[in-house]
Amino acid sequence: MAKIKDILRTMEYGPAPESNSDVQQWLTANAGGFGHFINGKFTGTDGRDLLTVINPANEQVLAKIPQGNAEDVDAAVKAARAAFGKWSKLSGHERAKYLYAIARHIQKRERFFSVLETMDNGKTIRETRDIDIPLVARHFYHHAGWAEMIDSEFEGFSPVGVCGQVIPWNFPLLMLAWKVAPALAAGNTVVLKPADLTPLTAIAFAEVCVEIGLPPGVLNIVHGNGATGAAICGHADVDKVAFTGSTDVGRIIREQIAGSEKKLSLELGGKSPFIVFEDADLDGAIEGVVDAIWFNQGEVCCAGSRILVQEGIAETFYGKLKARMKTLRIGDPLDKTMDIGAIVSAKQLKRITGLVEQGKIEGGTLWQAPVTLPAKGSFFAPGFFTDVEPASTASEVEIFGPVAVATTFRTPDEAIALANNTRYGLAASIWSENINLALDMAARVKAGVVWINSTNMFDAAAGFGGYRESGFGREGGREGLYEYLSADWEKRLPIAKAEAPFKPAAGPDLSGKIAHIGGIDRTAKNYVGGKQARPDGGYSYSVIGKGGAVIGEAGIGSRKDIRNAVEAAAKASSWGGATAHNRAQVLYYLGENLDARRAEFEALLVESTGVSAKAAADEFDASLRRIFYYAAQADKYDGVVHGTKSRHVTLAMNEPFGVMGIVCPDEMPLLSLVSLILPAIAMGNRVIAIPSQRHPLIATNLYQVLDTSDVPDGVVNIITGERDLLAKTLAEHDEVAAIWYAGSKDGSAMVEKASCGNLKTTWVSNGRQRDWLNAAQGQGREYLRRATQVKNIWVPYGE
Repeated sequence: MAKIKDILRTMEYGPAPESNSDVQQWLTANAGGFGHFINGKFTGTDGRDLLTVINPANEQVLAKIPQGNAEDVDAAVKAARAAFGKWSKLSGHERAKYLYAIARHIQKRERFFSVLETMDNGKTIRETRDIDIPLVARHFYHHAGWAEMIDSEFEGFSPVGVCGQVIPWNFPLLMLAWKVAPALAAGNTVVLKPADLTPLTAIAFAEVCVEIGLPPGVLNIVHGNGATGAAICGHADVDKVAFTGSTDVGRIIREQIAGSEKKLSLELGGKSPFIVFEDADLDGAIEGVVDAIWFNQGEVCCAGSRILVQEGIAETFYGKLKARMKTLRIGDPLDKTMDIGAIVSAKQLKRITGLVEQGKIEGGTLWQAPVTLPAKGSFFAPGFFTDVEPASTASEVEIFGPVAVATTFRTPDEAIALANNTRYGLAASIWSENINLALDMAARVKAGVVWINSTNMFDAAAGFGGYRESGFGREGGREGLYEYLSADWEKRLPIAKAEAPFKPAAGPDLSGKIAHIGGIDRTAKNYVGGKQARPDGGYSYSVIGKGGAVIGEAGIGSRKDIRNAVEAAAKASSWGGATAHNRAQVLYYLGENLDARRAEFEALLVESTGVSAKAAADEFDASLRRIFYYAAQADKYDGVVHGTKSRHVTLAMNEPFGVMGIVCPDEMPLLSLVSLILPAIAMGNRVIAIPSQRHPLIATNLYQVLDTSDVPDGVVNIITGERDLLAKTLAEHDEVAAIWYAGSKDGSAMVEKASCGNLKTTWVSNGRQRDWLNAAQGQGREYLRRATQVKNIWVPYGE
């Protein structure tokens, strides 16, 4: 044993092991294996195929769990469905009491859960004790509050139903809390699959639910591998799917459930930038890197794995980082002196090692901590690359381990270009003492969460989630609760009558009489970038109006027309940067100019759709009111400041998606077009609109109004033609960030499936019929919420 005088001279840490005797006792008592948790009881394991749960720090077997099959999933879903009626009808106060009890019992067993999580996952006891488990309790406390207030705060919304939730292995119990707490608070029931590598804290959580008397069936847990998760997501009686994991698996789930009418939220991968300006507190930023990439062994979806350092301080910063890296301690995660624990599995360690070796092959210089790794277990020395290209494997691929890449930049514009040069958009960390610069960068970076002079800050009151291929939907805060609620008006929509097949024909139509003989022939074109444009293919189709008369021709749009429209919309990005007041003025002016052409549009509605003059006037009046409604909302749909636990102002900003696709139905061709375009552009988006395929001349007349209303070029683009063909092209386009589709059920499924490429946000009608004249269905804040994505910006505030 070392003498005290020697310890004082060397200042070396001695061992500080955390006792795991209570957890070992629990595991020994269940040595035969843990079953599924279905309808309030644990199932048996006799005769079942069992999966082995291993401690990654010492390779010891901890427990065994059953491999869930379709019968297990079906039993869990049936239990959840049976429990949903009573649970959803409980008052918010009654549900709040259960959530409060869960939070209290988690706190009472905080050390047990901390030790169990460390043994199961490999992360250090300091992290589970000080971060993970306290945050678990915080989420249940916070959502107990939402349960209490849900009727008044979310009027017009109701629970979705049975939720299928699949969570990852990097934050096992915390990810459970992120999903289960809001689901139960909103009145849903749950079927959850924990990761097969780290199921143990979910099992202990189920025991807590029994202990506090949670009604049977409200929470069900089914163990297994990816096939079990797929069975849950694809089950016909699951109403909502929530998944956290890799982008590749998220894409599979999106395709799997396309057309099922299941609600979906995805929290996926990231390659987050960590931007350090020359005026930053460098020592603070160095500690930020420790928390950004070496926290949790780098197994964090929002890890700051791309370090961008301003050129003038790069060498100084790298020197400090290397010096700090030398002090990191790697070893037994149950030792309270350790900074970094074990990688979750030998398989994950092999993947990390392979990607790091590829980074070296491609010319990167690897700097690693000079540590002696334990002889047993899955450990990897922390490090970072320099001399890497932006297109290199190490820069582009999510390593999901304790290794970052570091590159330099000269100007803020270059920093933003590098930061946004990724298919992901989960998080970003910005370090500067210039608050103006930091906030400007926060606005420009494409990420769902931005931390200023901090990193990896989490709280139940603030939404977490990404842009782009980092997924869609939010977890936490008010915005996260919407993921587990459905608008009542949307639930009540009837199924539309089956549409007659429509295929625009390029040849002359001689089947009916020709209208306007003797008049000057008019050519209706597409509208792209503020200009009328002939369809690229050179084809047009006859537009049939009242009484079967041919009332004109419209262009048959093609893939190239969509491409041109997307390019024009992308160039109009200044619209999103305009003040909300300026956008409102433009929209009011649009309404003013449309009203001046009332007689023309009402006559065209009669001629095109065959409705009565009164119906045409009603549709026009409603369209005008809708324009004014969204002009009024443009500067009133505000963000909020979240009341997070830490000393931060956490700004939840409603940001536009950017380029949106809008696919309109045939009914009420003016009102439906206005109802879908206006909320999108009011929020700062630019749109490519596919108007009614049967009545496109309404839209081609509308672009003349756009021309005279100061709507900037490229903000609204209109492509006529076959609706579903053009919708598929829009859904597949990687530059389109979101798409709304109002049409058939088959078309809705096609759009959702085609959107998998860049995992764009979709809002489809699933073949349901809206009453566009009814303001409760045709307008409202739900349209504005669907037209925005929430960015949470954490700004230090106070001491």
